[in-house]
Amino acid sequence: MFKVFRRIVAAATVVLLAFRAVGSFLSWVEHQEDTVADTWVDEDELEDV
Repeated sequence: MFKVFRRIVAAATVVLLAFRAVGSFLSWVEHQEDTVADTWVDEDELEDV
């Protein structure tokens, strides 16, 4: 009986941690879109212009 209870608790913990990880990742992605990105400029392109 205790083994079943422990497995249920472990599964719930894994699901909770997975949701937290996905939420953190999505928050990080949203934050990345809000920041101004430094664009990489090729020096050869600047010479051609």
